[in-house]
Amino acid sequence: MIPAMVLSFLLVATCTLLHYECLKLLNDFLPRAAIIENRAKVLAALGGAMISHVSQIMLFAGAYYLLRDNFGLGGFGGEFNDIFSSFLYFSSETYTTLGLGDIYPSGSLRLVTGIEALTGLLMISWTASFTYLEMRRYWEI
Repeated sequence: MIPAMVLSFLLVATCTLLHYECLKLLNDFLPRAAIIENRAKVLAALGGAMISHVSQIMLFAGAYYLLRDNFGLGGFGGEFNDIFSSFLYFSSETYTTLGLGDIYPSGSLRLVTGIEALTGLLMISWTASFTYLEMRRYWEI
């Protein structure tokens, strides 16, 4: 359980830093991007945020792969196939808190999945707030 907690903390810290840097880069770049029409800058902001979210999902998918295969801290039940796309699918399902239930974790991986769901909720909310600010900035001009 301790390795899962430590890894969860590292994943949250990495995801937070990654998302912060992505949004900061967008916030700094978009006002200077004269080539992009103002209203299209909102779409560019959303595209950049999506890249950040997909990167975070891939980070958690890699962590599930490492935890399950190298540390034996649990496994997956249900309709799970032992290929990376299954880890990626499960991670995206968890990050977005969709939770279909066709694949489910066991052992210490349950802790990591709970932390991923909370992380996804916070990061998606952060993106919504950022998008609102970008819309106010570029649609009122």
